[in-house]
Parts: sequence; C-alpha cells; structure tokens
Amino acid sequence: MAEEQERRPAGELEASVLAALWAAETPLTPGEVQRALADDLARTTVTTILTRLHAKGTVTRDRAGRGYAYRPAQDSHGLTARRMHAELDKDEDRGTVLARFVSELSTDDERMLRALLDGGADSGAEGGSGDDRGGTGR
Repeated sequence: MAEEQERRPAGELEASVLAALWAAETPLTPGEVQRALADDLARTTVTTILTRLHAKGTVTRDRAGRGYAYRPAQDSHGLTARRMHAELDKDEDRGTVLARFVSELSTDDERMLRALLDGGADSGAEGGSGDDRGGTGR
C-alpha cells in the first residue's frame, strides 16, 4: 500500500500560493506557481487552489495560451483588511465587535489607529508616516 502523505490545511496551501504570486513581478501560470513553491504539490492541486482563490475574488486571471495566468487582486495588507471587514460583517452588533477589538489593541496599535482616524497618517504606511496619499480620512 502506498505511504499516505499528511494533508495540509487548505488555508496553508492558499497562503503559500498567494505568497508566490505576491513575490512574482508578473502573473503566473499554475505551472510557474508550482515551480515557485519548490514543493511536492501536483500541478492539478495548484490549479485547484488558484481556481478557488479566483472564485473568492482573491486573485484575478487572464488568458495565457490554453490556460490562465494569475495575479493577486490586492497586496497582503489589502487582503488582511478585506478579511477583517468580512469578519465584522458576520456580526449584527458591529459596535460591540469594534469596541472589543479596540479594547484589545496594544498601545502602539491604538496610537496608530487614532492617527489614521484623525487623518494624520497614510493608511498604507508602516508606523504612520504622516504622508496622505489616498487614505480615506474618516
């Protein structure tokens, strides 16, 4: 009987595929993603992961020959923000969720959030540089 491989969680595989796409300067085909991962994943597995990420809106794809080339729909920070919004949208009592979230922030994170809300920091800069290049200013 063939030796069974331990299955990795889908989230871990998706994260690996996204990391490969973020590291690439151009869209990648499933075969290119497979090579970038330097893993023992089958090409069909990589294709399945990319198809699922596309269905979720996490990646976009363009025709490349008979298949597709994929690229991330947004950077890792944008994806994290989108996931946070999705979690917030699952609860009817947004005020309580936000209050609990804020109450558990570190002092540095609270300071950064206050600066962002006051419009005094760039929404995309680490540590808040004060540069205003497209933040919402809410």
